Amino acid sequence: MTAEIIIAPSILAADFARLGEEVAAIDAAGADWIHCDVMDGHFVPNISYGADVIKAIRPLTKRVFDVHLMIAPTDPHLEAFAKAGADVITVHAEAGPHLDRSLQAIRALGKKAGVSLCPATPEAAIEYVLDRLDLVLVMTVNPGFGGQSFLDSQVEKIRRIRSMIGDRPIRLEVDGGITRDNAAAVAAAGADTLVAGSAVFRGKSAADYAANIAAIRVAAESGRVVKFQDNSARAMRTAESALIR
Repeated sequence: MTAEIIIAPSILAADFARLGEEVAAIDAAGADWIHCDVMDGHFVPNISYGADVIKAIRPLTKRVFDVHLMIAPTDPHLEAFAKAGADVITVHAEAGPHLDRSLQAIRALGKKAGVSLCPATPEAAIEYVLDRLDLVLVMTVNPGFGGQSFLDSQVEKIRRIRSMIGDRPIRLEVDGGITRDNAAAVAAAGADTLVAGSAVFRGKSAADYAANIAAIRVAAESGRVVKFQDNSARAMRTAESALIR
């Protein structure tokens, strides 16, 4: 069964002077998950926030906290983010030498485990840890800053990873430059979880955010329709070829 589309607004694009209000607003606006981008100024060229901020906003919503660690090393900090209220903890394949160990540690803390791939990292990096994963996150920009433009080169990677996942219950997430204009393409390629920052936090009210989330969701669902139609047409051509033979 195809997993439902999840929209996960990234609070990196929120107004940090009103962060609690912003979290409540996207909750009311229909966000499925809350995406928390944690940056350390070392693994990526920016610093965002840490476990204490996540702990502070955790009581404001019951939505899934999708915590994306763009930090290195990751292992010494996993417990702090788990205790802060993360539901999903995603580490980068590039951030340390022992990815399998990191994923085991996340699961031992009772959290869902994800791995993220930078644009230049091939999908082969996760081949031997697939059965430890609950989520794969494809970066569709180079990590470190919000507001970047979507990299079209990553659509084919999304498609290949969807094929690798097969029937495993693993979510395929995309993060970086996601808007209503490219949501259909990533969903057609196989993504089922879309992170959006600037495209969600455009406007000043929960009503604005709700319209933005709805537009991204509708676009993603339309991409799934296109994918279904393409798959059906391909299957029909295959059956016709078999009859001809």
